[in-house]
Amino acid sequence: MRDRATYEPYEQPTGGWGSVTSLLKNAIGQKAVHSTPALLKDHNKTGGYMCTSCAWAKPGKPHAAEFCENGAKATFWDLTTKRTTTEFFARHTVTDLLGWTDHDLENEGRLTQPMRHDPATDKYVAVSWDEAFADIGAKLKTYDPKSVIFYASGRASLETSYMYQLLARLYGNNNLPDSSNMCHETTSVALPQSIGTPVGTVLLEDFKKTDCILSFGQNVGTNAPRLLHSLQEVRERDAPIVVFNPLRERGWEAFVNPQRPGQMLSNKPTQIATQYYQVRSGGDIAAMMGMAKALFAFDDEAKRSGRRRILDAAFISEHTHGFGAFEDRVRETGWDEIVIESGLPRAALEAAARTYADATSVIAIYGMGLTQHKLGVDTVQMLVNLLLMRGQIGKPGAGICPVRGHSNVQGQRTVGIAEKTSLVPLDRLAQQFGFEPPREDGLNTVEACEAIIEGSINAFIGLGGNFVRAIPEQALMEPAWRGLDLSVQIATKLNRSHLVTGRTTYLLPTLVRSEIDHQATGPQIVTMEDSTTCIHASRGKHRPASDHLLSEPAIVAGIAKATLAPNPKVPWDSWVGDYALVRDAIEASFPKDFRDFNLRLDEPGGFARPIAARQRKWETDSGKANFKLPGALSASFDDGTDPDVLRLVTLRSNDQFNTTIYGHADRLRGIHHSRMTVMMNRDDRIRLGIAEGGTARITTAVDDGIERSMTGFQVIDYDIPQGTVAAYYPECNPLIPLWQFAEQSKTPAAKSVPVRIGVG
Repeated sequence: MRDRATYEPYEQPTGGWGSVTSLLKNAIGQKAVHSTPALLKDHNKTGGYMCTSCAWAKPGKPHAAEFCENGAKATFWDLTTKRTTTEFFARHTVTDLLGWTDHDLENEGRLTQPMRHDPATDKYVAVSWDEAFADIGAKLKTYDPKSVIFYASGRASLETSYMYQLLARLYGNNNLPDSSNMCHETTSVALPQSIGTPVGTVLLEDFKKTDCILSFGQNVGTNAPRLLHSLQEVRERDAPIVVFNPLRERGWEAFVNPQRPGQMLSNKPTQIATQYYQVRSGGDIAAMMGMAKALFAFDDEAKRSGRRRILDAAFISEHTHGFGAFEDRVRETGWDEIVIESGLPRAALEAAARTYADATSVIAIYGMGLTQHKLGVDTVQMLVNLLLMRGQIGKPGAGICPVRGHSNVQGQRTVGIAEKTSLVPLDRLAQQFGFEPPREDGLNTVEACEAIIEGSINAFIGLGGNFVRAIPEQALMEPAWRGLDLSVQIATKLNRSHLVTGRTTYLLPTLVRSEIDHQATGPQIVTMEDSTTCIHASRGKHRPASDHLLSEPAIVAGIAKATLAPNPKVPWDSWVGDYALVRDAIEASFPKDFRDFNLRLDEPGGFARPIAARQRKWETDSGKANFKLPGALSASFDDGTDPDVLRLVTLRSNDQFNTTIYGHADRLRGIHHSRMTVMMNRDDRIRLGIAEGGTARITTAVDDGIERSMTGFQVIDYDIPQGTVAAYYPECNPLIPLWQFAEQSKTPAAKSVPVRIGVG
């Protein structure tokens, strides 16, 4: 019988003794206490290894412990002494393992040698690397290149990613979907149209100069806890932090810094958010419209009274395009509509706007709470509009700051992991490596899923990740996946994607970033890019989990050599022997971004890629920063006309990273023992006739001929806006239709899924 959840609001601060206790629990539980000294000495520090968890920036002068609770958990789980051996696979069929939870699968420990699924016994059996590469290569040679997908999670290094995209293009396609397609692809579409760059403009140093922070749709306590150090310093300068988020997340409310002994002893927290607004899911455009409307009113009053203007008229005139149409739209939009769609009173939005208007240097932070909606692109662009109104891009202490997820998800795109040919220097690659790259755009994640369901895909190569578990529409995807002729999974631990097998399935185990990667020229260095476009070197410090593991570059090269005709301009073996040669090739392909790459590896804080918008140079079609008009005030697929249709926010717990579930304790929300819960507004629960603590069924409110319904959710009365409910990812992914994605970016719309909830 499934465990029942317990719920008690968490009153303690983020960080503090709760984090310390959690770290001890995970270090002991993973039998990884031995890694603790190196965690202090090497984690996210020059000369050490970079965290495999989130992509937040690493300071040039690191803290004594430059890691957060979730980063430490990721390291303990990487460096666990538990092993998933051939004996384990001999004891369990794949069918049996499909009944295990995500947590239990990964909790078995590190994979130790290459495996192939045997359909006759339904078990994984050991194979040699040579056998695996030969068979994979032989099969790939027989397929139409367009029928093969090369997926990349956000973990792989710049070196691996560069080799991987080259493998795909030499093979003959641009089918390079990645985890960014599922989270911040919306950013990569929205920001270039607005300001000419697909990434944020803020550097870590800007947090020392800002006097106001706006945050939309981002949970700092779980998704980027090290950012709390900078936010704490901002608050200690008495600068305001204004937060918009449907749930009151503890990370935005109170923080005790574990690296401050005095604060730990007193347990007296720093208040992070000075204003907290629980916007309706999908209502951020409306909230920003209200703030913009208030700014125009403030500016009108300033002009009438002869005071200093609120808007930066000089910046708008010199640096922007489309302001007139934007002003007309804002002024003609009524407050009644704004209040309904945002779920916030006019006075609240005017108060937020007043705080913004009083500041001189403002940073706007956002996360997937903006990107994963039908109008996600419009939502991000509306936030940019707010900044442009006051000239808050391209000056110290100000700018747009998307908080990315996995540790190198942004960097992979920088070195060519992209299905869109316009994002890749194909002509330079052609000259550099003596081949004609395919010029047709490839498949993104949603398109890859559609093609798999249609049956037009023969093979899927997965560079990390847990693709089948991470995507929407699992009820259709899992049966279709079994029709693949070949599935190749490069991984460190067992997960559900390895158990939904194709006709031939390989499991190829690899090193983790904190392990020593010893090749022909000695221990190797890999690199990655953080959320602020800074490039960092990483050196493994720990003995590999098994002598049978290969590095990710070695695995990519092994597949390439077995599949492709020899090309003297592509020295796979030399690259594997010395990753510095890969970095030389990266610099040749991307000279602007990676000038003197090998000479700058250990620059404190990483070296920043040049971003034109930081200098107020706008690489857009208009040559200026563009005000963009939103298509509607609601970003959701729900039109808001049926009060019994609620908007489901899928979210992560404090005890997970992406699809990796460290445990069943969502400490910061006070929910323990079960992830099969749905957080509801008490009034909604009563109106729908569901008992407190009762069991509910969630059904997607769409009419496309496919029933998407799940039962067994324990209902928790929670502080959440009426009309909005929340439940955990990836458990709720089967409720998300594949066609519900952000317009233009095709990012799954996982933050406002229209659902009905009843007794179940």
